[in-house]
Amino acid sequence: MPIFHIPTTPPTPTVPGLIQALQSSTNAKTQEMPERSKSSSSEEEEEDIVSNAIGEFGRWQLLLTFLLSLVNIPCTWHIFVPTFHARHRDYVCLESPGCHSVDSCWVSEQISNGSCIDSNSTPFKCRNWEFKGNGSTIISEFDLVCDRKTLINLAEMMFLAGVAVGGLVSGIISDKYGRKKTLLTSIFVQCTLGTIIAFAPWFELYLVLRCLLGFFSVSVVFSGFVLAIELVGGHWRTITGISYLFPVSLGYCTISGIAYFLDDWRHLQLALSLPSALFLFTWFVLPESPRWLLALGRTKEVIEILERAAKFNKKELPTNLDKTLVPVLRVGQEENKNAGVQDLFKTAAMRTKTMTLFLIWFGVYLVYYGLVLNLSNIGGDLYINSVLTGIVEVPAVALSILILMKGGRRWPLALTMIVSGIFAGLAIPVSWISNDLQWLITTFMMTSKFCISSSNAVMPVYTAELYPTIIRNIGVGAANVPAGIALMLVPYLWMLIDMHKALPLLVITIFGIVGGASVLLLPETGVQPLADTLDGNPAARINNAPCNNGSIKKINNNHCT
Repeated sequence: MPIFHIPTTPPTPTVPGLIQALQSSTNAKTQEMPERSKSSSSEEEEEDIVSNAIGEFGRWQLLLTFLLSLVNIPCTWHIFVPTFHARHRDYVCLESPGCHSVDSCWVSEQISNGSCIDSNSTPFKCRNWEFKGNGSTIISEFDLVCDRKTLINLAEMMFLAGVAVGGLVSGIISDKYGRKKTLLTSIFVQCTLGTIIAFAPWFELYLVLRCLLGFFSVSVVFSGFVLAIELVGGHWRTITGISYLFPVSLGYCTISGIAYFLDDWRHLQLALSLPSALFLFTWFVLPESPRWLLALGRTKEVIEILERAAKFNKKELPTNLDKTLVPVLRVGQEENKNAGVQDLFKTAAMRTKTMTLFLIWFGVYLVYYGLVLNLSNIGGDLYINSVLTGIVEVPAVALSILILMKGGRRWPLALTMIVSGIFAGLAIPVSWISNDLQWLITTFMMTSKFCISSSNAVMPVYTAELYPTIIRNIGVGAANVPAGIALMLVPYLWMLIDMHKALPLLVITIFGIVGGASVLLLPETGVQPLADTLDGNPAARINNAPCNNGSIKKINNNHCT
């Protein structure tokens, strides 16, 4: 899944960075920790007007964030389904019975009496194959064998290319037209495209539709994540942001069961696409983001939403709420307007930080999706491997919440990446020792997947905290570029096995270890106040929230003067 960024100082809307890989996951979108220093107990956390009105987290937020997290399930299905669309099937050439070659791709010509001519004759390509086993796959239906075998990877790459573009575009649309409209429109298009794919008569059309599906699937993940995060406050943003990924594991497990019973790829595609239509009924339940509305000055709509939320949470709204619902301005707006990509490379320290993060993002995505999207290549049963992939995701995401709440970023990210690379590497010599140790190879690979899943959740948060506020979105967005490149390379990673069977895992091992070691070049951020300006200093907040007595409340100190 793709990663995004959202600031914790609402309600200023921002354009998110992107890979985008589908929610993936995702993993999800980046959130920042509260802007405060733990070393100074006298400083209180910046006031959140919306959270003060309805509470940081209550029954209303629990219900809505739970519903929003479920949109990850169909998105996970769509990114993972090519594994089953193109599952391995043995085949033989039917062009010339008795004369086909060992690889079933070339045959010898026949003479009139039905016998094959001598071996010195020039063979010709087979044009008709018989596939063993039950069901239908895109391989058997579109003849993706022999010289067309490389087209299998193109199907997944097209989806990931759509993810890489869709996240950025959907972020702009979401900021302009709202989270709710973008989410439900994307769900509708996702459901429609997924259904049309099930009836695609040509492989070329299948590719185009997969690309469009990736575009809108990442929009679903992004919009749902943004809305979920903007409904809660305080430390619940960290918990909600990471918990948003929990249904991803359910997606991995359920698609394995569905694919086991539906061995026709068209039936499977329909089964995974149609359930998304149920989310369209959430139009009557989901609100628009009150923080986004507040940023646009649409206070009447904000009050209506907060009234319903307060009633559901059994909480009384503050008096004179309409007078306090004003957009929270931030200092340095002129500086922010002038900030650009060039600031990521302006100083030696910033260049080192940016290039290091580029390497880390590339490594995490290559390792994570290199394992997830190539389960059929690690050996063992494909369906069991899919379930195990989902199971290990749960404790990995839970561990990430604990890491983020405790404040650590640097060493946990470094160690999880390094250990992931090491366990992927351990599978290489085991495969050489014996063919009867598949259980040990699977154990090593799932341990590697567990570690890199934790890295995938911690990495975006750490990245957001390393950049100052005025270039934070730019920094996270730039880091998504090498991540997107890694995503598009993943489908071709296992083609290296034709050169040597150990090469794919060796590449994963190298990028896991090197990427993890490079994290140690960066500073820790977990217990530090976030920088707002390029010089690394926090900026003061503009005092613009009125008190009941008509004076001004200082946002950063939470008192009236």
